[in-house]
Amino acid sequence: MTTDLPPDWRMRQHSRIIRCRPHEWHVQVMGKRPDVLLLHGAGASAHSFHRLAPHLRGYRLIMPDLPGQGFTRAGGMLRLGLDAMADDLAVLCTDQGWRPMAIIGHSAGGAIALRMAEIMPHGPHAVVGINAALGPFDGFAGWLFPKLARAMASSPFVAAIVTRLSSKRKQVERLLVGMGSQIDEAGIDAYHRLVSRTAHIEGTLGMMAQWQLEPLLERLPQIVVPALLIAATRDRAVPPSVSLEAAHALPRGSYAELAGFGHLVHEEAPSEVAALILPFLDTHHAPVSLVADARRAKG
Repeated sequence: MTTDLPPDWRMRQHSRIIRCRPHEWHVQVMGKRPDVLLLHGAGASAHSFHRLAPHLRGYRLIMPDLPGQGFTRAGGMLRLGLDAMADDLAVLCTDQGWRPMAIIGHSAGGAIALRMAEIMPHGPHAVVGINAALGPFDGFAGWLFPKLARAMASSPFVAAIVTRLSSKRKQVERLLVGMGSQIDEAGIDAYHRLVSRTAHIEGTLGMMAQWQLEPLLERLPQIVVPALLIAATRDRAVPPSVSLEAAHALPRGSYAELAGFGHLVHEEAPSEVAALILPFLDTHHAPVSLVADARRAKG
């Protein structure tokens, strides 16, 4: 067990440290098979599923911290982009003998889930995106944001400065409210503790700097895995229109909407989110049939 992990960290009793090149992974595993992989968004950690996990009984939930974030130690700062993370997560699953029948991803984790569905030898039967970050930045932000993140990530001093600026509790509260979400004091405290860690900020900045989404978006019409995209109407980080458009682009995409919640809807309303996920997983418990798809296309 890593000594960095606080003794009162969410779901700590399910934590394990796995050394699988190139990273030293912090993963939380609970329940029994079949396997479901849960991937958090940028700047978070597996703790963000602590309220959703109890509602997903009947599955073995595998919840890693992404490389460089939470309590996973990145083995290389050049392995933090979308494709590299998906590759390394796929290797981790193979190394551990995990065979996820579904991958659930929040925000950026939703994009990683779809990329993993493309590359895994035994791909998931279903993908669920929760406020999935499947849209490019618009206008000036689209030009500035990646360049700014690269500049920040290139300096060894910037992460420490960002940590000092962002780690005040009031700043964390404003950030969460800015995403349209209202979570409890314990939830705010968890994010406060994360952004107070320079290593976590370094990993998040590295992910932002290396994030290239456009190739995946161009391939959405070729990704045949059944995908449910859940959007929250008050999400100010990823507007619902992003999920709706992506669902239309995916051959087996479907869309569901939850009113009155924000970007962290899985923490705000875990039972409502689970009520959408569980029937979808029950329906798509078998592998995707490419033959059936071809027959439908000919018909």
